Amino acid sequence: MSKIRVGAVVLPRGARREAPYGKAGRMSIVAGEAGQERRREGREGRAVRRARAAVTAVFAVNGALIASLAVRTPSLKTDHDLTAGLLGLLTALVAVAALAATQVAGRLAARIGSAWVVRIAAVTLPLALLGVGLAGGPVHLAAAMLLVGAANGLLDTGMNAQAVMVERAAHRPIMNGCHAAWSIGSVAGSFTGGAAAQAGMSLTTHYLILGAVVTAVVLVVGRGLPAEEFSAEHPPARTDDGAGRRGWRAGWTRRVLLLGALGAAVLACEGAVITWSGVFLHEDLGASLGVASLGLVAFTASQTAGRLVGDRLSARHPARVLVRSGTALAAAGLTAVVVAPTPILAVAGFALAGLGLATPLPLIFSAAGHAGTEEGGTGATAAVARLTTMTYSAMLLAPALVGRVAQALGLTWTLALLVPLLVTVAWKAQVVARPPSSVAPPVVAARVPDEAR
Repeated sequence: MSKIRVGAVVLPRGARREAPYGKAGRMSIVAGEAGQERRREGREGRAVRRARAAVTAVFAVNGALIASLAVRTPSLKTDHDLTAGLLGLLTALVAVAALAATQVAGRLAARIGSAWVVRIAAVTLPLALLGVGLAGGPVHLAAAMLLVGAANGLLDTGMNAQAVMVERAAHRPIMNGCHAAWSIGSVAGSFTGGAAAQAGMSLTTHYLILGAVVTAVVLVVGRGLPAEEFSAEHPPARTDDGAGRRGWRAGWTRRVLLLGALGAAVLACEGAVITWSGVFLHEDLGASLGVASLGLVAFTASQTAGRLVGDRLSARHPARVLVRSGTALAAAGLTAVVVAPTPILAVAGFALAGLGLATPLPLIFSAAGHAGTEEGGTGATAAVARLTTMTYSAMLLAPALVGRVAQALGLTWTLALLVPLLVTVAWKAQVVARPPSSVAPPVVAARVPDEAR
């Protein structure tokens, strides 16, 4: 009897070839398919972990770069013999350029992808800082500061949108951890920048070294940023600005506006504490300059600590609960500040406020990004860009507004006015909750590098 070969099995000619080749064969095929599924899930899991590490690293890099600019402001003022007014104008240019950049971030992401927006902006920002160091006069300095603001606006928008993508892929919150990485990077940038200033290092040398390190980091981690690719069985979560072509008003939904208002209120309170805590402790409570600096240290340290555990809390509790309890805790902290009879008690109040303000802003960013990916949304990048527009506006206006009110009412009463603002955020925290239709988000598969396959 002649025989034929089917794979590794030899059958007599004319014999019926059952696809599974018997019970043992069926079990073998099932086991093989299960193995392939496990390998596929393993590849996707590794890609998601790599994407999370990459996005977190970008947040840390951004914090280090911005802190490196802020901590060298005295050197910048001295090197260019800037007046306080001109320095304030240059600082405003950074914020204005960042605001303008957020308006084009969504459209740019639609063309090249949010991952490429992050890569380009993350390399451009240190080059812009080097331009600040090399500037030979006010005109060149203004141009460099505009480039710093534009690059930072694109990077801020893109990296938050990327974090939303990773959240949807991982089915777990990561935004608090990303913002904690930003804070840690900011502390690192402040320390290294302060050390460079103490050693008498020029701005050019400092920013050249910083730029080389940051560029190397971005080149390494940039490949891990999630691309806009999706698993076949799930619809994509949009990260583009597809609706942006319908006009500048597209995407300004009621929910995005409410989230933007909440984010602006939270960031206004945060900016007021950062700018005025030391002045309040020194001038209103009579603290020494050394003790006065502890207000900001306590606020920042407790905020960073809260964000380090924020993702675990977000996995266990609804976002609206964390926003409501966080802003209520911050309101209690600021209340303690304004009624404190001694500087030390006020420092404790600032620490409590920092802990309360740890999670609300990251959760608001996350909610905006997810809102952009829902049915009828304009994309995560576009939604985050709109939120960033409102929060940047608050960051730009809040310190000056607090100063004006403090001049009329005193700093104690001005800080007290922040309490009802935080209470309002707690009252409207329900808007952070995601609709039931989006509780189980579609899987977003980050691009798996060829070598991982």
